[in-house]
Amino acid sequence: MAIKEINRHWERVINTMSEALLIISKKGRILSVNRSFEEMTGYTAKEVSGLPCTVLACQACEMAINSHGDGWCKLFEPDQPEMRRCRCTIKKKDGTFLPALKNASVLRDDDGALLGAVETLTDLSELDRLDRKVEILSRQLDDNSGFGGIIGNSEEMKAVYAIIEKAAISDAPIIIFGESGTGKELVAKAIHDRGKRNGSPYVQLNCAALNESLLESELFGHVKGSFTGAFRDRDGRFETANGGDLFLDEIGDIPLSIQIKLLRVLETGQFERVGENIPVSVDVRIITATNRNLLELIEQKRFREDLYFRINVIPIHLPPLRKRKEDIPLLVNTFIDRLAIRTGKPIRGLTREALNRFMEYRWPGNVREMKSALEYAFTVSDRDTIDIDHLPPQILVHPPRTDSTVELEPVSTDSSERRQLIDALQSAGGNQSRAARILGINRVTVWNRMRKYGINLKREIRKR
Repeated sequence: MAIKEINRHWERVINTMSEALLIISKKGRILSVNRSFEEMTGYTAKEVSGLPCTVLACQACEMAINSHGDGWCKLFEPDQPEMRRCRCTIKKKDGTFLPALKNASVLRDDDGALLGAVETLTDLSELDRLDRKVEILSRQLDDNSGFGGIIGNSEEMKAVYAIIEKAAISDAPIIIFGESGTGKELVAKAIHDRGKRNGSPYVQLNCAALNESLLESELFGHVKGSFTGAFRDRDGRFETANGGDLFLDEIGDIPLSIQIKLLRVLETGQFERVGENIPVSVDVRIITATNRNLLELIEQKRFREDLYFRINVIPIHLPPLRKRKEDIPLLVNTFIDRLAIRTGKPIRGLTREALNRFMEYRWPGNVREMKSALEYAFTVSDRDTIDIDHLPPQILVHPPRTDSTVELEPVSTDSSERRQLIDALQSAGGNQSRAARILGINRVTVWNRMRKYGINLKREIRKR
């Protein structure tokens, strides 16, 4: 193909390039661009023709503009390299920024007179996304704030971590108390991972998700033909977890009939499959969790008192998010990093106004609600930061807390409560059930307070 014919097809040639190309005059005006430039920046050739190259707001160009204010670029100055290569960001028509690799070269005529410059831009969005992913993953590896996937550096959470470490090395039953969304499942898994059973099975079951008959089968297994649909023998969760840990979430929702069988397993280490009367022995450490008040359920005759004592050996209380608000920025940054990796969106944080709203909000759904709120914001946001208008409606309409709406805790002094308990026990002659009726509380609460205050029943009765 002759040179003349090549020149005739030159426009088609440059439009096949994957890199954006632009020709710039020696005064810094855009003379021509190719199709990739239009696709990369959102500008049409007609829109940018004649505009200064600074319309792309490239920070590398801003540093190269000379100090005389005449618009000339250092690329055109004598004794400067006539070809430059740098990594930069350019501003697209929609106002967003695009990471790019820029190659710029001076153009001269046959006599060496300056004509302008030619630049090519390579889209580095995907490379930038991968770099950011590596950065986030590296930061997560170096970040010691997490504890088995649990996020928080507050004093409340440090106390939880300390209990987890101690509980993990024990074989005693553990119960995790906490509102919905506080991370009880993460705590249970952290206990297993740090315990001596971590090489054995970890099995979990949500007790509120199944009806009574299905729950019994899931826990203890069944034999073929024991009920309609039992076409084969099946091991239950206890057998599957043998030698390891069994996590029973929502323990407060277990029917009374199942509670009796569960108590037997805890006391004897044995159970019977549904449809069979042969005892099966297992070695399982039980971890339970609930967001309900089990003492109230005991008073309502919906939870067995003896089962409560069996599972409440090592209690762990998870604080709600509103009680550890200093952890909110750390939680926000962690979830944003994870969502950025998952979605590929270059969102890097919250505006000050949005973060303030996060700090003011009560978070009734706790950490789970916060994670959902950020997922919503990632979906609707079209910028690199999440602003207040990107937050879910319930966060915006919920009134911020003021000093007048501070949640008040029940007021009682340890000394007066201890004295009242001793007086009631003495009046009841040491009978805890009668003392509970005198105080208007249940017997479990009496027992807990006796343990809390170190009350020796025989000694106090003799003092009377």
